[in-house]
Amino acid sequence: MTDAADLPLDIRLMSAATHALAVLAAVLCLGAVGTWLSRHPVWSVQGITVDGDLSHQSAVTLRAQLASQLRTALAPGFLAVDLQRVRQLFESAPWVRQAVVQREFPNRLRVTLTEHEAVAWWGEAGSGHLLSRLGEVFEATPDDGEGLPELAGPKEQAVLVWEAYQQLKTEFARLEMDVARLELDERGSWRTELDSGARLELGRGTVDEIMTRVRRYTTTLSQLTQRYPGAIESVDLRYPNGYALRMRGVTTLEDGEQPKKTPSKR
Repeated sequence: MTDAADLPLDIRLMSAATHALAVLAAVLCLGAVGTWLSRHPVWSVQGITVDGDLSHQSAVTLRAQLASQLRTALAPGFLAVDLQRVRQLFESAPWVRQAVVQREFPNRLRVTLTEHEAVAWWGEAGSGHLLSRLGEVFEATPDDGEGLPELAGPKEQAVLVWEAYQQLKTEFARLEMDVARLELDERGSWRTELDSGARLELGRGTVDEIMTRVRRYTTTLSQLTQRYPGAIESVDLRYPNGYALRMRGVTTLEDGEQPKKTPSKR
């Protein structure tokens, strides 16, 4: 038998090329068969089961909202469907925070949803932007937005604003008051409005720093209201060792006097 090494170079090259072409053809055939099988009607997605947290919209409503996009996403068939694409479609729907998509053999998908839990309006009431309990801003319209406070500030500071609100709410609840609005502006200044309509300038600083000023006010408020009866209109807590209080018909701040602001600490 002639040894392969003894064959002329051109014959050996031709043999190697023939072998490579045969392997490539086999791979292409297998790929084509695999693609045909994956797209065969028997492997088409026959249905999607939607469960989990469905407090604000039904599974039927969700499927109807996403129908045209889902048809495109499911076109490759059960085996080839891009689960991440389906997940993104469901997470684009109002109220949906997270979607987990799984295949269920032989031809169904299961989508498990987690919804946002709205705790406040973000910006103005009725703006269509809400804040979740996790400090995430999302777009949706609540069934009933009555009673939700208004929180505002740079979106990247939403968690901080939510933290400050919770501490303020607890502090004012001791006086049977509630926080209707809390705002952090671009310069880092805090201000809040109570359900009574009273407006408080809290100044700059960390949450601990503004809470120190607030407690200085709440612990002395009863003494002031006994001395100056009337509805509180505004409070300025930006003084280093006290605060200015304006009540209907009474003020502890002389006309034209400006408060001394405490320095910002970052």
